Amino acid sequence: MRIFIASDSYKGCMSSSEANRQIEKGIRKVDPSIRTDAFTISDGGEGFVDAWAQACKAQIRRSQAKDLYGRDITACWAYDEKTQSAVIEAACVLGLTLCPRADRRPMEASSYGLGLLCKTVLSSVPVKKLIIGLGGTGTNDGGMGFLEAFGARYFDRSRRPIRSNAGNLSRIAFIDKREFRFPGQVELIAACDVLNPFTGPDGATCIFGKQKGLRPAQIALVEKGMRYFAAKLEQTFHVQLEGKPSAGAAGGLGGMLGEVFGARLVSGIDLLASQPHMLEKLSAADLVITGEGQSDAQSADGKAVARIARLAKQRHKPVVVISGALGIGYEKLYACGVDAMFSTADRAMSFVQALACGPQKLERETENIIRLILACSHMDSVGSCHRTKKDPDLQ
Repeated sequence: MRIFIASDSYKGCMSSSEANRQIEKGIRKVDPSIRTDAFTISDGGEGFVDAWAQACKAQIRRSQAKDLYGRDITACWAYDEKTQSAVIEAACVLGLTLCPRADRRPMEASSYGLGLLCKTVLSSVPVKKLIIGLGGTGTNDGGMGFLEAFGARYFDRSRRPIRSNAGNLSRIAFIDKREFRFPGQVELIAACDVLNPFTGPDGATCIFGKQKGLRPAQIALVEKGMRYFAAKLEQTFHVQLEGKPSAGAAGGLGGMLGEVFGARLVSGIDLLASQPHMLEKLSAADLVITGEGQSDAQSADGKAVARIARLAKQRHKPVVVISGALGIGYEKLYACGVDAMFSTADRAMSFVQALACGPQKLERETENIIRLILACSHMDSVGSCHRTKKDPDLQ
């Protein structure tokens, strides 16, 4: 038997690669001879570079960069020499988790460091395709800082330079684009998993501002600034950000990249799942196992487990989902190609307890599922043999 494993992260408990390892442990407890092919997956947030490197057999490289507050940091990125593709993870320099909750300063956070990292990569190796994963960021500056890193300059009404951050969005009197440059021969792709617009009640600030540390009064101020910035971009670059799907990704960075830089915004899972090496292993599998922290109605709307299930069903592979919990509407995943779903929660416990014992429970649940599959396979084999001997119609 050969099993393809591609679990999403269990938020706050296990990364994608950690979850895969626990599933593999459970399988080997039952039968060490079972072959496994495990792939890290990511929607564009944390782990995206590692996932891409594995799926494409790309190299991991390191460069000096600046984080969302301008502090020095070492960032990892992936490079595929064959296709001259470079992959950068916004979360490694702009990540929400880079700073403790109590120390976050969202009004001062800037996407400038990500722009600098992209420039470093472009000057380090030949690049035909630059892919940026946009998940897990702590910035909400609409891409103001990223744009500055490539030459744009901002000035207030007194013609004084303005620093790029969420707090200064409303202070921009005009944008100087004379020094703005981006290599025209480079294809730019932004990987994200949200469809939120740039502004509005469902936009970047109103939906994600609180988790990035913005207080209610600051959310209103930054939302006003985002609308103002969108108008200035339209005035300067003749682009329209308002109303575009996924423009709200990474605090509005997605919209700016899409309209000003001409980036193509796509699902991070779709990018990974389309890689030949990953599809080759999926096609060779007898069983597919995937999972996530909680499966519910949203899981069927383009989340990792749904995408993996659809790819598997296209190849007529059975799919099992093992999640930390099964929430309201998880049944929608059956229509995506999932054959069976299981929860690792086997008794009542607090959320903290569930996180603490999550890895062990995932391993045990996997072990039980494999035991059941092998037992059923044995019963089917015995039954077929019995029918062959006893039923004259089968002889």
